[in-house]
Amino acid sequence: MKLIKHGMNDIVQLKMNNYRFLIFHYPLILIVSVLLLIPSIKSAAQGDLLVFPKRIVFDETKKSQSINISNTGRDTARYIISFVQIRMKEDGNFENITQPDPNQYFADPYLRIFPRQVILGPNESQVVKIQLQKSDQMVPGEYRSHLYFRAMPDVKPLGEKDIQKDTASISVKLIPVFGITIPIIIRKGETTANVSLSNISFQKINDSIPVLKLDFNRTGNISVYGDITVSLILPNGKTTKVGEIDGFAVYTPGMLRKCKIELKKGIEYNKGKLLITYSAPREEKGSKLAEAELELH
Repeated sequence: MKLIKHGMNDIVQLKMNNYRFLIFHYPLILIVSVLLLIPSIKSAAQGDLLVFPKRIVFDETKKSQSINISNTGRDTARYIISFVQIRMKEDGNFENITQPDPNQYFADPYLRIFPRQVILGPNESQVVKIQLQKSDQMVPGEYRSHLYFRAMPDVKPLGEKDIQKDTASISVKLIPVFGITIPIIIRKGETTANVSLSNISFQKINDSIPVLKLDFNRTGNISVYGDITVSLILPNGKTTKVGEIDGFAVYTPGMLRKCKIELKKGIEYNKGKLLITYSAPREEKGSKLAEAELELH
């Protein structure tokens, strides 16, 4: 926990796994902001906010794209839209950064988003436009920033106090502020990417949970993104899908991401082999990116 002095108010920052909490300390009110970094679902959803699609990729043929956001809650809500910069670590977790790592480029200087603030009633939706600009100033490679959708609470102005039954005590109200980020990627010029699988191992955790561990090794100047499928192939040729992860990415400039997949229970993993396939998403024709096998004994 880190306490930051900011004028008359205090800000407390907390980080826990993939969540970042910002607590703004006002009289009688604490506002807790929760930033959710969406890993691998078809659309991004948190609280009463739904965002589709979950990622945007610009190439040199696209100048404008759209994102649909929906308020699935019962109350009218206000959403603020901005950019944040994120580093992916080898274990797949994220951390916010302000300066790019070596060989990393931020996308937001070349993007225009509108509107940047949306008010939606219950079950209402809004299209957010993202426009590519100044692309002639970019050097070849991949640029990435993350679009942050933040739901703002209805907070009473400073100085407006709730009625207190006991004037000698102070009450504190916690108000969660949920946010979602999705990656926005620009690819410029000649791009290449290759991925290989290594350090593959199988184990049972607590003698009951079957787990496959492996490393994804990326080369080239762009990220890789796809779906993982794990199949058990028995000596007689029978094949059973025993694990999968959708939307698995290795972002630039990272060259390595470690992965752990919990496999289907109730299956004997003492004969045959595991076939691990990493493929582009189905909507991108599903081409195979990498494949490996692990013999079981």
